[in-house]
Amino acid sequence: MDCGSCAAKIETALRRVPGIHEVRVSVPAGTVTVSHESMLGADAVVRPLTTLGYGATPADPVVEAGPSNCGGGCCGAEAQPHSHAHSHSHDHSHSHSHGHDDASEAPWWRGRKARLTLAAGAALAAATALGLLVPAAEPWAFPLALLVGLVPVARRALAAARAGTPFSIEMLMTVAAIGALLIGAVEEAATVLVLFLVGELLEGVAAGRARAGIRGLTALVPDTALLEQDGGAPHSVPAAGLAVGSVILVRPGDRVAADGIVLSGRSAVDESPVTGESVPKPKAEGDEVFAGTINADGALRVRVTAAARDNTIARIVQLVEEAQASKAPTERLIDRFARFYTPGIVGVAALVAVVPPLLSGGDWTEWIYRALAVLLIGCPCALVISTPAAIAAGLSNGARRGLLLKGGAVLEALGRITTVAFDKTGTLTEGKPRVTDLIPLLGSEAELLTDAAALEAGSSHPLARAILAAAAERGIAPPAAGEVTALPGAGLTGKVDGRLVALLSPQAVASSLSAVQADRAAAFAEAGKTVSVLLVDGIPAGLIAMRDEPRPDARSGIAALERAGIRSLMVTGDNARTAGAVAGMLGMAAHAELLPDDKLRIVRDLQARGQRVAKVGDGINDAPALAAADVGIAMGGGTDVALETADAAILHGRVGDVAALVALSRRTMANIRQNIALALGLKAVFLLTTVLGVTGLWPAILADTGATVLVTANALRLLSVRP
Repeated sequence: MDCGSCAAKIETALRRVPGIHEVRVSVPAGTVTVSHESMLGADAVVRPLTTLGYGATPADPVVEAGPSNCGGGCCGAEAQPHSHAHSHSHDHSHSHSHGHDDASEAPWWRGRKARLTLAAGAALAAATALGLLVPAAEPWAFPLALLVGLVPVARRALAAARAGTPFSIEMLMTVAAIGALLIGAVEEAATVLVLFLVGELLEGVAAGRARAGIRGLTALVPDTALLEQDGGAPHSVPAAGLAVGSVILVRPGDRVAADGIVLSGRSAVDESPVTGESVPKPKAEGDEVFAGTINADGALRVRVTAAARDNTIARIVQLVEEAQASKAPTERLIDRFARFYTPGIVGVAALVAVVPPLLSGGDWTEWIYRALAVLLIGCPCALVISTPAAIAAGLSNGARRGLLLKGGAVLEALGRITTVAFDKTGTLTEGKPRVTDLIPLLGSEAELLTDAAALEAGSSHPLARAILAAAAERGIAPPAAGEVTALPGAGLTGKVDGRLVALLSPQAVASSLSAVQADRAAAFAEAGKTVSVLLVDGIPAGLIAMRDEPRPDARSGIAALERAGIRSLMVTGDNARTAGAVAGMLGMAAHAELLPDDKLRIVRDLQARGQRVAKVGDGINDAPALAAADVGIAMGGGTDVALETADAAILHGRVGDVAALVALSRRTMANIRQNIALALGLKAVFLLTTVLGVTGLWPAILADTGATVLVTANALRLLSVRP
């Protein structure tokens, strides 16, 4: 199943089977899923596929979301290049998985198409040699050589016609070959048939390469893992069987076998296979690791948090294949056009064959020959594949760099975005406060941080974690504090090294601060920072300012959107002063103190003014706006609700990846326009030259298969482009 025409034949054939309600064909995934009556047997699904010439094997069944999705039952099958059909029993609910069996992994030169192409080519070469050596044998040598390739093609043409697709490329090729045989152009007919088979083979190779792009991700997950069990030595087990809660050992140089949380150990992990980030990330206790990433220099004990079918890479593959199966608006338009294109070309060929001889006394043989050449231009393969090939390559390119999109429609819509509305916390910022300023009033910065960390030790408050993280970065081990008491709304007090130490808000110690110190604290607050004042024995010892800082690439990411002609604004539930400070740093407008309904209202107001809006967020409160926006984008590490509601996801959590998504969309749409122009341009040129008698059968078939191969090759360029 190499192109949209193949998918159309399969869909048409299966829709004619009694008891089948819905058919979903995915060329990039090589799968078909049908919704059917619960009592329908597997053979009823597989038999039409094998009749059309496609090998098919039932995919591993998984339960669908519910009967409303399935209409009684769902069944999945995978199209294989040369495998036998297998039956399977039916439950009330089946769907398709995405793994292929060994048949699909065989080299292309061992496939059925390759064998047929080699046989037809060898027969043509033998007929040519025989004709040169024994001229008397030529009249029957070339017809026999023609039949070697024509019989399988004709069988597929008849099967497609019986299944509801009379104007298939196989039928056009069969009619053209038989017509050429009848008018005496048998050598050319045999040559054209070999060229057709070579073109089909090249289509298959190109489609296989595109299909393997995203599937290569699954090979990143190791087959085995080192499982710790009952306190014994780690032993090797299949990674696919790891249960949630299992503890595995990941040695230096090993690939991580499952998504999980680090229980112990420190190391750097190369996450480039999942996120595209080239710099290894340090991992320690409590950090998250992903299946398929590479442990660099230290052993890690990891508690498994997701089964193999639910790990990050499996979700990426599933999401991308589902996205590739959904048709983009441009693709649907091309499909509708193609339904009329081929019958129209057949009509033109009939007119070319009949009108000139009847009206002007032209030579019947010459005009029938030209009409047969016109027939070969009638296949819409290149046109039909022009959009899905580019969409599939674009989706795969994004997935390999941590940019996930839920379909071609989303990929198209991103390129037309005019405004991006960003959430602040966890999207434009890192989502956790950091110590930004240490102002010692007595002693040094280290002493100030030591006393504050001593009071905050053991606290889980975000501001406490910020102070403790700052102390850890500086290598400070705080002493134990005693008699620690929380003062509601004010802060903490306690004893450190025999001294009375307090960490309080500026409002709580206003009477103890000098005018200069109070002004300094007020300036920090005006900049959107939270200020704590440290007192030692009642005397102000220092100021600590903290803020949820913008992500390192936030400013450059916003600038990249500006260069692309896209306006950015902030919509946040945070207070106006903090939002204004962060927005000022990033050069964007801010709407603050918003409830989820307010964010939704702003998105709809922008849309009412003709703006195409993308909403970027990471929390539950972003879900309504994400759903209402033209494109909703979930920031990596966000809540499941945000990820489910969004149309796209940025796994790596970089603001600059929003601009990368837009660039990928625009590049993909440009590629689609190139493909359509290439497909229609070549058809138009060769249609004109054929009618005028400049070109014959073999240039016509080269135009057809050549256009398909060129369009696919052009689309594959997107796989190697950096967003």
